Amino acid sequence: MDDLLSVNDLHVSYGLSRILHGISLNVRRGELVSLVGRNGVGKSTTMRAIMGLTPPRSGSVRWKGQEIARRKSHLNARAGIGYVPEDRRIFSGLSVWENLDVARLPAHDGIAAWDEARVFEFFPDLERFRDRKGGLLSGGQQQMLTIARTLMGNPELLLLDEPSEGLAPLIVANMREKIQELKAAGLSIILAEQNLDFVLALSDRCYVLEKGEIVFEGTAEELRNNTEVQDRYLHI
Repeated sequence: MDDLLSVNDLHVSYGLSRILHGISLNVRRGELVSLVGRNGVGKSTTMRAIMGLTPPRSGSVRWKGQEIARRKSHLNARAGIGYVPEDRRIFSGLSVWENLDVARLPAHDGIAAWDEARVFEFFPDLERFRDRKGGLLSGGQQQMLTIARTLMGNPELLLLDEPSEGLAPLIVANMREKIQELKAAGLSIILAEQNLDFVLALSDRCYVLEKGEIVFEGTAEELRNNTEVQDRYLHI
């Protein structure tokens, strides 16, 4: 498989605080790669740096071989990178349909397009509430809307930041199925998560982060079998 995204020696700071210390990772076409770790270890910052929302102090982010480390986020979105933030950021005063419509971007050549019909088929609940304001949806429905809105941008790579956080177990199970379906449809995904069971059920490969550094890299099965890494870096 070809590398779709390659991150090399990424350093990110917020003012005088250094958050990422030399993060390197890659994502191949059709692959689901997870960033795993406790709160505050740098998962979201890595996502934001890839998207272009938090420019790195140094290091490289290459998308299909092109350097994008300091490129504006809207240009990265148009190039095929979609970002689903942890805090959802839906437009609470707009309807479900309006939330989807504002994110619409054309599909890239050879990629099956996402439009309202496909999104509503994928998330039937959203079709039922298409005229309801986003702020009146449940937490699970808002998470679905955030993902659906990003899909309307027709990404080739989806950055999913803590999609299971704060959701009831039944909704988490449904979310896991939906992410599996997106991967089966050919979408490449980076998943940032604390929920280890969620990660292991979905991932091809995993990177474990601690204090802004990668302390483990391997397949999901290798992480499942590595109780030392789990006990040291993942169990609260």
